[in-house]
Amino acid sequence: MASLLLFLLVSASLLPQLSNSESDSYISATISTKGLSFAKDLIISQAVDSFVPIRIPDIKKSVRIPLVGEVHMTVSNVTIEAVNVSASDSTAAAGESGIVIVASGASAKLSLKWSYWYDSWFVTVSDEGIASVQVEGMELGLTVGMKNENGALKTFVSESGCYINDLDITMDGGASWFYQIFVDGFQDHIKASVESAITAKITEGAEKLDSLLQSLPKEVNLDDVAFMNVTFVNDPLFKNSAVEFNINGLFVSSERADLHNDHKILAENSVFLSEGSKMLWISLDEAVFNSASDVLFQAGMMHWVVNTIPEQFFLNTKTWRFLIPKLYKKYPNEDMALNISVTSSPLVKIGVGNIGATVNSDMLINVLDGNQTVPVACIAVEATVSGSVGVEGNKIVAKSELDDFSLALKWSNIGNFHMSLIRGAVRIFLKSICIPYLNSYLRHGIPLPIIHGFTLEDAYILMPNSRVIVGADVTYNRSIAAPEIRSFVYSSNY
Repeated sequence: MASLLLFLLVSASLLPQLSNSESDSYISATISTKGLSFAKDLIISQAVDSFVPIRIPDIKKSVRIPLVGEVHMTVSNVTIEAVNVSASDSTAAAGESGIVIVASGASAKLSLKWSYWYDSWFVTVSDEGIASVQVEGMELGLTVGMKNENGALKTFVSESGCYINDLDITMDGGASWFYQIFVDGFQDHIKASVESAITAKITEGAEKLDSLLQSLPKEVNLDDVAFMNVTFVNDPLFKNSAVEFNINGLFVSSERADLHNDHKILAENSVFLSEGSKMLWISLDEAVFNSASDVLFQAGMMHWVVNTIPEQFFLNTKTWRFLIPKLYKKYPNEDMALNISVTSSPLVKIGVGNIGATVNSDMLINVLDGNQTVPVACIAVEATVSGSVGVEGNKIVAKSELDDFSLALKWSNIGNFHMSLIRGAVRIFLKSICIPYLNSYLRHGIPLPIIHGFTLEDAYILMPNSRVIVGADVTYNRSIAAPEIRSFVYSSNY
């Protein structure tokens, strides 16, 4: 039951304090009632066996019986051997102060040893045997609260309990007169002991979440130079039978350089769109994409030397002889290389139903004159691209296409030449070489803050103004889960 909460932690634990403002939230995630139900069924179907065995302390009691005297009775080796919980008779939902988990109609099976003795005149009479106990109509309940402590998600048990409606004791051996005495003497004690033991185990399992969180990865890597800051912002919000988490979500340099972020649009609005449609909703503000762009730009990852392409003839001055005559005249039939450098962090803008970016770059034209690389001209290129986004696995991927571009000559060693003359050739180069190159990187995607072992399924994308919203169901795959996750889900001794 405690493992249910693992699914709710959609980001892979937490980061220490970082230099950028962590009071702002750029990613929010909402677990719907459907998502809570999935997690509940996962735990009931795969983790209930780890609940047992549970040993209960021995119980001793003395009673006075007419004509017999004082009888001393002991119940020992009391063990809960099995607990059965029906998924259809259990619920998990967000309450006012936490996640409320209730299992009704549960049953349990116990085994025990019994013994008694009493003095009769000068003789001590004793007997012993075994018994089985069948528990029916058991109610299990747990409320786990969550709060933000310095960017970390603190979980705590605010309420827990177990109530047994009925139990049936079957004794093996013993005198017939002893049976009713035993039942009358120990039934309430066994009930109370089982209720206490199960409540303690439920609480113990829930409290393991804190130590588990500390063992999970502390960051979501984009590549070798950037990771996503998944620090929690504010306390989780419980409403509409769902729970919403807000995290910072911006990308940070692996060297923890400060972000140059001017996009302070917060993901404050709930992304809970439809209670029954999807298990999980994740909303990403456009600032998340811009932070990734900024970190990669600051790390010097936006430079590209183009010297080999499928249409190699394009990189020869002969191809340009009618477009830039002075280039061909000064360097006839020489190979060329283009050095493309993005000059500022590309700005991503998300509109209703569309996403696009503006990319400013310098295209340096080099001539390969013998063993020398000779810079001959530099052209400023401002390109606007648009595209589509989708979900593959646990990543948001994109595909772009060229919308428009403008050219401006920054300097030239071969004299002035008109941008209008080369515009057609540059368009072909951008569409056939640069955009496919860009798309090869966009296919790698931006990771969503999902714990390893859980995978998004049947996802779709919505794009309101300035946000990308992912709605998806979730599946659990033990084979790809981290060892500590597999251990917690399958064999936590709660």
